[in-house]
Amino acid sequence: MKKSRVSDRRGTMKRVIACIKPYRAVLTLSLLSALISSVSSLIFPMLTGKAIDAITGGDGSLFMRMMLFMAASALVTALFQYLMNLANNRIAYGISREIRGKAFAHLQRLPLSYIDSHPHGDIVSRIVNDTDQLSDGLLLGFTQLFTGVVTILGTLICMFAVNWVVALVVVIVTPLSIFTASFIARKTFSLFYKQSEARGEQTAFINEMITGASVVSAYGMEEENQRRFDEINSRWAHLSLLATFYSSLTNPVTRFVNSLVYMGVALSGGISALCGIMSVGGLASILSYASQYTKPFNEISGVVTEFQNALASAERLFRFLDEKEESPDDALPSFTLREGKVDVSHVRFSYSPDKELIKDFSISVRPGMHVAIVGPTGSGKTTLINLLMRFYAPESGSISIDGQAATSVSRTSLRKSFGMVLQDTWLKTGTIRENIALGRPDASDEEIRAAAEECHLGSFISSLPEGYDSVVSDDSDGISAGQKQLLSIARVMLTSPGMLILDEATSSIDTRTEMIIQEAFMHLMEGRTAFIVAHRLSTIRNADLILVVKDGDVIESGTHSEFMEKGGFYASMYSSQFRA
Repeated sequence: MKKSRVSDRRGTMKRVIACIKPYRAVLTLSLLSALISSVSSLIFPMLTGKAIDAITGGDGSLFMRMMLFMAASALVTALFQYLMNLANNRIAYGISREIRGKAFAHLQRLPLSYIDSHPHGDIVSRIVNDTDQLSDGLLLGFTQLFTGVVTILGTLICMFAVNWVVALVVVIVTPLSIFTASFIARKTFSLFYKQSEARGEQTAFINEMITGASVVSAYGMEEENQRRFDEINSRWAHLSLLATFYSSLTNPVTRFVNSLVYMGVALSGGISALCGIMSVGGLASILSYASQYTKPFNEISGVVTEFQNALASAERLFRFLDEKEESPDDALPSFTLREGKVDVSHVRFSYSPDKELIKDFSISVRPGMHVAIVGPTGSGKTTLINLLMRFYAPESGSISIDGQAATSVSRTSLRKSFGMVLQDTWLKTGTIRENIALGRPDASDEEIRAAAEECHLGSFISSLPEGYDSVVSDDSDGISAGQKQLLSIARVMLTSPGMLILDEATSSIDTRTEMIIQEAFMHLMEGRTAFIVAHRLSTIRNADLILVVKDGDVIESGTHSEFMEKGGFYASMYSSQFRA
């Protein structure tokens, strides 16, 4: 398990480095700026030492020259640090933008099975929060890691140039600081990864509770949800505390070791100055170098902590990006609907291996036929619709339209042949006009208004302050569930598709409006193949064929009048709805 975690971390690191490759030119500028600013800052203590020696030696001309050189050194350091930060920002935020873009594009290509089986809040957390954590870690790393390494190497070289004995003291003590920092870093990675997972779990829970706030209130589950939130929050706080505690050990431990370094330099340097081995200016220079030498270790310890957090977030991001996408089918020919004949042959399907849902389903639908699918909850009605739309793939059997196998044409062209209205409505954040024209962005205002009027939305839209330009969203308070459903129906009306799928399309609409909408649907369905999933059996009495589905099997097929004459499961369902 430990080896696997180390291997994953190495693989994540390689992928992060691969993300940096397109920014080679900017990275080169950053490295060059880090080198120049570090070298310039390293010259400063040497100039300071010579200025001190000029003062003690009474050489005013040399002192003035050293002061000018020191001012120039400070100016160069500041300029190239600014360039380095500019380049680092470009790299960190550019990578963040690209990874977030890739993650969202990947989300569009993932099969619905992944989205259905994973908490939505956790997916949001990976795309938003984990990307920010990666960006922050990279930004801090680029800003301080390069300058830190260059400063450490440069100060060692300068100290050896001033006095090799004192420099040797520094070299002997340095491995202790490196060892403590690396030991703590290994410990913090796993904790930061668990912290990221807990953060994703909490985001998913909050998203779930906000979405279902009315249901939570209706069932009085506030206290139970508060307890659940407190449990997740406490676990996240505990993991964050452990991660922060271990990562925070790095800085004080390295500071302690660095204090030992400075003490050794001061002691050995002082003795060398008293013995005449080095000048007072040389002692001042080497003490300044010792201070510069220890500072990057403290900064790098912070970088290591932040970088561990960034790697943990990157690993979650890359695992999301590695999820298998729907197999690309752009190379397949586009589907062109001709008649609307649908054949389903011996289809088997299950959402989980241990429970088979659709066992052996077959049906032949003639062009223009209206097929109603009814049955108890969980019998597989909506699943059949998902299979027709290729949201899911059957485990065996085949589905063909107009003699073409559904798998032999592109998904996009196949789905464009269907107009679909679901029980669960969805509005994007945008105007009423944009929501109705979702399937036909090029539709004219007259066509949009005609579709809205056909769905009896005219009076509602005219009552809004901005009319068709009023901005709505899926969680808008000013729009009822029925009005959202009417907007979804108008969206389909506008596209005028070749085939229709109505999955409880009028479930949120009052009975009077439903009768009017049914007339509009009948007009829309004329000459079109249509599949209608309904619980209210009164809405499908005129269907050409009714399939009664139970436990994944078609147990009855026929028309309403045939079922009522012979009795049976459908007749009992129909009678139960009108028994009162």
